[in-house]
Amino acid sequence: MSRSWKRTPLSAVGAVGAVTALTVLTACGGGDGNTAAPGADGKPVAITFWGWAKGTKEVVDAFNASHTDIKVKFEEIPSGNAGGYAKISNAVKAGNAPDLVSIEYPMLPEFVSQGSVQDIGPLFGDDLKKKFLPQAVELTTLGGKNWAVPFDAAPQAFYYRKDLFEKYGVQVPATWAEFRAAAEKVKKADAKARIGTFFPDDPTTFQAMAWQAGAQWFKAEGDTWKVNTADAATTKVSAYWQQLLDDDLVRNNASFSPEWTNSLKSGGTVGYLGAAWGAGVLKGTLPEQNGKWAVAPMPTWDGRAASGMLGGSTFAVPKNSRKAAAAVEFATWMTTTEAGIKARIASGTSSAFPAAAELRPAAKKAFDAGYFGGQDIYRVFEDAGKSITPNWAWGPSTGTTNSVIKDRFGKVTGGGATIADAVRAGHDATVAELKKRGLKVEG
Repeated sequence: MSRSWKRTPLSAVGAVGAVTALTVLTACGGGDGNTAAPGADGKPVAITFWGWAKGTKEVVDAFNASHTDIKVKFEEIPSGNAGGYAKISNAVKAGNAPDLVSIEYPMLPEFVSQGSVQDIGPLFGDDLKKKFLPQAVELTTLGGKNWAVPFDAAPQAFYYRKDLFEKYGVQVPATWAEFRAAAEKVKKADAKARIGTFFPDDPTTFQAMAWQAGAQWFKAEGDTWKVNTADAATTKVSAYWQQLLDDDLVRNNASFSPEWTNSLKSGGTVGYLGAAWGAGVLKGTLPEQNGKWAVAPMPTWDGRAASGMLGGSTFAVPKNSRKAAAAVEFATWMTTTEAGIKARIASGTSSAFPAAAELRPAAKKAFDAGYFGGQDIYRVFEDAGKSITPNWAWGPSTGTTNSVIKDRFGKVTGGGATIADAVRAGHDATVAELKKRGLKVEG
């Protein structure tokens, strides 16, 4: 059963006081860029775009070949947490940032709070918003303003080795209680096999599961940020995964590491708790297992459909760009046109799950479902997208939060910390960072 989407708390922050992170944006946003239409002087508008996703160069080439009023110069940068975000931030501070950048949903509030990106609301009208998954629009709407164009969405999904589940007599779990029972059965059937993996290097996977359970880590009320990573939902998820680790029912490997990949190749790991884009990861990483995998909805606590988001990206306009109109027009083309998504698919990348509903049929058609035995995996993603749990919002210091949690997660299996300890450390570091920035904080 899908849950209806409610407006996130951050969308109601329009009246936030002067000391909040969001108020810096009105002053920092570049108004001039919103007034000049592409090609208004009879010459093409030249814009620069920084990103890292596979297939982006092909998308830019296709746009340039089909448009005469805007020309895009693309520069590939490291992925966000691998140096891309630092490069963008430094360029904004130096006043030489490009006109459009890739920013993942979790990091957008941080760029917004620092005044690094523009309000594109005047260029992002209701007709355009209606094209996207409502949850994706909400995640790009802060303080009643729009700060980015959504590209993809990343509802959670459970990938499993259908052949090995059948061999071991394991039923696909619909609840987390059933997931633990299935984990025990997998281990009993093959002492070297595990049902899934805890990723110590990737706090966002844990956060997605807390999100799914109904957690709300960040909330802006009045002029205050409320931070709570120890709510009942998060506490429940922390204790559950701690017990799985303590009982040796799941692996503890870094995401996409050789250890993780090899365990999948050998059948030592028979499941993967990922997101919609994980379909492309498995297909590209394990081509020899064609036809052996299937996709199911994420297990939930009560058996009713619910999902968090694991990743997903947007396109934002840095504050010092004077070409916002052209930049948003290009971003809109990338995210809402079939030509844009086809150009990306042609590069050999998985199209994942576009935030724009109109593009999903093209994405589905382009993805070879034979890898999943002909299963309609996009139906699973569609249902998961509709069930994304409301009330989650990312905070303005995600980098700090995740860096500290990641560091503590790495010490969990060595007995130096627990998952709950790591989450608490992330909470304390976040509160300290927000206070350091002069923001009012409760938590």
